[in-house]
Amino acid sequence: MRRRVRCIRSWIWWLALAACAPAKTMQSEAAFLSRDLTAENLFASSIEGPEVDGRGRLFATNFGREGTIGLVYSDGRCETFITLPGGSASSSIRFDSHGRMLLADYRGHNVLVVEPASREPHIYVHSDAFNQPNDMAITRDDVLYISDPNWSNGSGQLWRLDRSGLLKIADAMGTTNGIELSPDERTLYVSESHQRRIWAFDVVPSGLSGKRLFAEFSAHGLDGLKCDREGNLYVTRYGNGSIVVLSPTGQTVREIALKGKDVSNLVFGGADGRSVFVTLQDRKSIETFRVVIPGKRF
Repeated sequence: MRRRVRCIRSWIWWLALAACAPAKTMQSEAAFLSRDLTAENLFASSIEGPEVDGRGRLFATNFGREGTIGLVYSDGRCETFITLPGGSASSSIRFDSHGRMLLADYRGHNVLVVEPASREPHIYVHSDAFNQPNDMAITRDDVLYISDPNWSNGSGQLWRLDRSGLLKIADAMGTTNGIELSPDERTLYVSESHQRRIWAFDVVPSGLSGKRLFAEFSAHGLDGLKCDREGNLYVTRYGNGSIVVLSPTGQTVREIALKGKDVSNLVFGGADGRSVFVTLQDRKSIETFRVVIPGKRF
């Protein structure tokens, strides 16, 4: 009798487990539903560069007008965090290991820096050889990679900035835009907006090697890139109103629909790294959705 009771209990446990499995799958799928974080029209149409600092605060560029950095609260409220000097405007924000805010200044041909205890931007590096610094990726050791498109002729180049200085590491490319490092920092991904291609490079001490085509699309532009912890690459599809998720081998995992169409960039954040914040240039706002796998820094 006891053996029969144990057998019945075992079957009940397995049935309950089986019944839960579809629910978990459905719950995971529901996580990829986008909603508004901010109201529309709070930012300029050049809203870009969402980033989260070490305290979990969310920032985005061009709040209210170009040339500002906005601080975004969890309830969707926004305020001007800093105003950039001398007509500068930024399209990308990164934080280094010291908590310094780095800004790609596409108007001034600079990378700007803001110290943690200050809200005063200063020039970190300037180069007349810059076309228009656009997006940046940063290593754990504070090596900075910079995309640098020339929108007028559809070309672009890449730069590396480290303790030894500024070095051009690739040229003769298409309109280099989104840039991201894999979780192990051995691979650098770069999107070409007009050509709708994503390239992968091996990161080596001298710069980059092993350039290879990672993914290519037949329509709509490409912009920002971000990796999750398992190396999946989230790609913003400008004009298509979506983010496509590519596996580390370049296969499409899923495509996430957004409310706006002109998707410029994204960042992982939240306490568990499973919230994604997306900048929409047509809506001049930020949308957010939840994911299953955290961002690579969490």
